[in-house]
Amino acid sequence: MLMPKSIANPMADRLRALIARGELIKMPCCFDALSAKLIEQAGFELTFLSGFGASASRLGAPDTGLMSYGEVLDQARNAMQPLTIPMMADGDTGYGNPMNVMRTVTGLARAGCAAVMIEDQVAPKRCGHTEGKSVVDRNEAIERIHAAVEARADHDTVILARTDARREHGLDETLARAEAFAKIGADILFIEEPYSTEEMATICQSIQGVHMANMLEGGQTPILPPDELEALGYSIAAYPITLLSAAMKAMNAALADLAAGQSTKEHLLDFADLRRQIGFDDYHSKANALRRRAR
Repeated sequence: MLMPKSIANPMADRLRALIARGELIKMPCCFDALSAKLIEQAGFELTFLSGFGASASRLGAPDTGLMSYGEVLDQARNAMQPLTIPMMADGDTGYGNPMNVMRTVTGLARAGCAAVMIEDQVAPKRCGHTEGKSVVDRNEAIERIHAAVEARADHDTVILARTDARREHGLDETLARAEAFAKIGADILFIEEPYSTEEMATICQSIQGVHMANMLEGGQTPILPPDELEALGYSIAAYPITLLSAAMKAMNAALADLAAGQSTKEHLLDFADLRRQIGFDDYHSKANALRRRAR
């Protein structure tokens, strides 16, 4: 009997092609459609819908497991609307048991996400560099990644397997989990919160595969330049809060000037640039072309 083939995902194929080049991929993380659009306009080839940023943008709340699967899926669909580059998505813990993990991966893959991240934290999960996080036991973590890989067999996507075991259980347990994830069939490995450059090197040297580094400014992991990350063995460098933090700083500065009765001009884009980046120029160009053809 013929077995059904996995449903194709062109964005997953494009992500694999980017990784196959063998160069470090710099990946600013988005949190909504506008931030995703700016990332592509700036020339980046890959983005990631950050759970930290999406929770802040959509709920005005911290990344502490408050967003539901449906809200994450909706945010991902919206963020991908203006994009022609691949976008990864944060599937958190999968939102339940292994069947829920499969539903989460399948739903985000059907939406067009190039990759889905599944992690081993206890639900409700936490941002990996904040207090209060803990992880499930190794067997349950492996079950989650098994479920994600099974879902990939039905609807293609890249599986990004994450472990947060470093803080609670040490590096040896963390490496054991990551190695198990790789053997199961995870495509990308993400060991969160290594405490030093030496630990980062050990991670990449100990386990063959595609590794992602998390360059979270102010977190526990050293912030290294791209060439050093590539030399250590990383394939992807994620910048999860850079745009959100920069945007909030700019908004706070503008609000402070407004409150003080001062000009906000130094904080603002030229109005023509604002319109262009949002898409007004393209919109009017296409609308005018349609009018001309209708005459």
